[in-house]
Parts: sequence; structure tokens; C-alpha cells
Amino acid sequence: MHLAFLLFPGVTQLDLTGPAQFLSRLPDARVDLVWASRDPVPTDAGFSIVPTATFAEVPRADLLCVPGGMGISDVINHQEALNWVRQVGAEAQWVTSVCTGALILGAAGLLRGYRATTHWAWHDLLALFGAEPVQARHVIDRNRATGGGVTAGIDFALALIAEIAGEDHARAVQLALEYDPAPPFDAGSPAKAGAALVDVYSARANRLAPHRRTDLIAAAERLGFTP
Repeated sequence: MHLAFLLFPGVTQLDLTGPAQFLSRLPDARVDLVWASRDPVPTDAGFSIVPTATFAEVPRADLLCVPGGMGISDVINHQEALNWVRQVGAEAQWVTSVCTGALILGAAGLLRGYRATTHWAWHDLLALFGAEPVQARHVIDRNRATGGGVTAGIDFALALIAEIAGEDHARAVQLALEYDPAPPFDAGSPAKAGAALVDVYSARANRLAPHRRTDLIAAAERLGFTP
């Protein structure tokens, strides 16, 4: 099974590497990390990841996965990248995303009429691209599978493994990778974190990506999406 992950500058590396680690345990899986060139791609964690293939080298795949990150607006405005997502997604058995990668799928026209989720801070923007936003850790609607923010990509991957290879196989992967989360704090969602902490994070997110909302609204209009 050929799995193609979009790799792009400013990607949140755990959006990519978390699901890739788990999904690589699918039977007969082959993983490619795909970008416009094979040059190292900087992530938001301060280190780079080397692509395994270029867009031209991966014209199709069985499973497409698009992670999120600070660079999503640039990807949506990168014609070659968006065309590749659109092309591979049109034929893939599974079209998937983690975190704000869902907004890239949406911009490519691949979530119109599908239920989907993304990071809570940008969840409302899914509707810009014709998706039905669902507040959930992961959402599977027909052959579309989307995960929430960052670490939700691991839950998303396990649910997807169960869909593809069966629950027994997914459970075995969970055991092999000792995925038994027990966080020291219970602040992993807006409801649990409380309004004060949500406000602190939201202010930080708006500083880091001050133009994201207006950029995505403009992109939706440019790409022909209507409310």
C-alpha cells in the first residue's frame, strides 16, 4: 500500500511523523514524503526533513495524507502543490489529513460535502471550503479521514488502520508502539483548559499567523468556493 504524505516548509512535524510512524505499520506499506524538490524541508520544530520523492515522481497513491502547520497558506497558494494534492486525492482510496492539513484538502476541493475536523483554533474555517465541521478527535466520512490538532493524528492513524486492516491489527500496532497516553495535565482541549488559557493560546496563534484567516478567506474566494 503506497502512502504519500505532503511535506512542505513550515509543516508541524508531529502532524506528519506521528501518523507516518503508525500508518507505516499497515501491511505492505510504503511511505513517501513528497515535495516540489528533494531538498531538505524546514519544519516548525527547527529541524528539516528530507523528502523521499517529488510531485512528478508520485502521480498517484493509495493513501494521501496532508499534515498541517504554519505553512498551510503558502501551500494553498502554491499552484503545483495544490494541483498535486487535487490530482492524487482524486484517485486515492483514502484521502486524509491531520490538523490544519484539512484546510489544504478543502482548498483542493476534496472535502466539499464531507464531514471533517481540524485543530480547534481554526475549526470554523472548514466551512469556507464546503466541508461540514465536526468537533471530534477524528472523523471518518466514506473515504475521507481527518484528524484534529497535532497529537490527534495518532488517534486518527489508529482509527484508519482499523478501517483498512482491522481492529486486531490496529490494537497490535498500538501495543507495539506503547501508545498508552497518560498526560500530566488535563488541558488538551478548550473545554478542559478553560477560557483563560484558551485566550492566551489564541493570542499567541494570532501573533504567529496574523494573516491566516484573511488569507484563507481570500483563497476560498479565488478558488471559487461560495458560502
